[in-house]
Amino acid sequence: MMDYKAPLRDMRFLINEVLDYPAHYAALPNGAEATPDTVEAILEGAAVLCEQVLAPLNLSGDREGCRFENGEVTTPSGFKAAYQQFVEGGWQGLSFPEAYGGQGLPASISAFKSEMMGTANWSFAMYPGLSVGCINTIVQFGSVEQKAMYLPSLVSGEWTGTMCLTEPQCGTDLGQIQSKAEVDSDGTYRITGTKIFISAGEHDLTDNIIHVVLARVAGAPSGTRGISLFIVPKYLVSSDGAPGKRNAVTCGSIERKMGIRASATAVLNFDGATAFMIGAENKGLEAMFTFMNTARIGTAIQGVCHAEASFQRALQYASERRSMRALSGKKDPDFKADALIWHPDVRRMLLTQKAIAEGGRAMIYSVAKIADFLVNAVLDGDERKQKEQDSCLGFYTPILKGFLTEMGLEAANLGMQVYGGHGYIHEHGMEQIARDARISTLYEGTTGIQALDLLGRKVLLASKGKCVRDFTLTMVNFSKGRALRRDAIGMMARALLKRSVQWNVLTTRIMLRATKDREAVGSASVDYLMYSGFVMMAYFWALQADKASELLRTGKGRESDEFYRAKIQTAEFYFERLLPRAGAHYISATAPTSSVLGMDKAHFAFG
Repeated sequence: MMDYKAPLRDMRFLINEVLDYPAHYAALPNGAEATPDTVEAILEGAAVLCEQVLAPLNLSGDREGCRFENGEVTTPSGFKAAYQQFVEGGWQGLSFPEAYGGQGLPASISAFKSEMMGTANWSFAMYPGLSVGCINTIVQFGSVEQKAMYLPSLVSGEWTGTMCLTEPQCGTDLGQIQSKAEVDSDGTYRITGTKIFISAGEHDLTDNIIHVVLARVAGAPSGTRGISLFIVPKYLVSSDGAPGKRNAVTCGSIERKMGIRASATAVLNFDGATAFMIGAENKGLEAMFTFMNTARIGTAIQGVCHAEASFQRALQYASERRSMRALSGKKDPDFKADALIWHPDVRRMLLTQKAIAEGGRAMIYSVAKIADFLVNAVLDGDERKQKEQDSCLGFYTPILKGFLTEMGLEAANLGMQVYGGHGYIHEHGMEQIARDARISTLYEGTTGIQALDLLGRKVLLASKGKCVRDFTLTMVNFSKGRALRRDAIGMMARALLKRSVQWNVLTTRIMLRATKDREAVGSASVDYLMYSGFVMMAYFWALQADKASELLRTGKGRESDEFYRAKIQTAEFYFERLLPRAGAHYISATAPTSSVLGMDKAHFAFG
């Protein structure tokens, strides 16, 4: 099995040269400590943890899985010791307020760390990863007392957090939630109900787990308008801050899953569990969206993680495994056959993986800047800026979550294909990556849900297409000064100009159709999301290629000339081989709704 190697060169290229994070941090109220030296030390330290501690547990954790017995969950061998190293290193608190024991660094730095952790061992990364949204929710909506009681231990990583939304009778349709919250004489609540698909809902890594739970208070309005949000600790917290009496929340079972087997996905039963309302009554769903947006960006990172992990192993295998001769002549004459990497179709697959991983990384790192501004607005209590940044982030979130997870799954499958039959064998780790990647397109909202959120809510209802016009204007401003060039950058700039017009035309066509056909948005939404993703990634590949070209010309780059040339070549591959897929999605998105809805439901069974 191949080892994971943190892609520090590519990360540094984006952080320091393409996106100019040093200047970004210098302008942030909490960025003074995020000096280039500090950021570099964090990257290198996280790389050591991921390469030497987490990655070696990935395959064995998948093989062993979690064990469930008498309501208790035991994580795979090595996980508990690894988690203790994570806590001792202070990794959970990197970007949380110093007032609660964190280091107060910008949120984007945690995103860099999370990517490395997720690529090394996604199942492990989920245990502390779910805590992030829990912490953010309490920071924004919790009372002074709640923050003092829960945040220090959550920020240190001594406790973990969950989000408890889904129930047996409902998935994404949270208006069907039936969990009940009855107010007690002391002002607390007692929650009764069952939650399913709760990631890290029960485990042996920490002394306490803080559940953030959606439930309905007696007499509340029906549907989503009557949902409130509660904190339900596994162990009630004593006055000295230590875990005390066991609460009436138990694990009924854990799921036997296709992938992420080392991550415990629990069924939780609340039997009159003591709960504390967070935020305002009947406003729980609004507060939960803080959690959901955090989780969705984290899931988008998963798309990059699996693309990167599969690419690294496929590249090494293709460089060493030999089969046949290249059609253009012997490439490795000292051997009986040439390495797989000399064959064009293998290169196509490797370059597709590379383009997805590095293009997706650029998209996430750019959006992480917006997250930095949003977090500062929340901490400052500036509601105007908070709404402004949240609206901006809201446009990117469904594209990143939906598009990058779909492309990450494709990259994982391509990695198996490079290995051939060996990719289907567990010991090589490739089929595990594909299994682990599969869930990313499902949880925190399926691709279809993300697509409806993007097109129906964000583009058409909330902004009337303005968010698309704003982003395409950025594409135009980048391209118009470069479109006359006769090199690769000129080709990319001209393609972006064309797509910027086409994206707006597509948006307008669907908007007009929707005024006459209420199903137009639903039938076009996934193709619209994928179109948006391909075009957005093209812009970020053009940014990378342009910076690489500049650094080659000036000789001021921090990396080798070969690194920058590879960037330009990968960008060319993306524009010539992957971006054309956007055209097919455009055609599908504008096809008549009748092709989707015309068949009577009874006719589906014929054939």
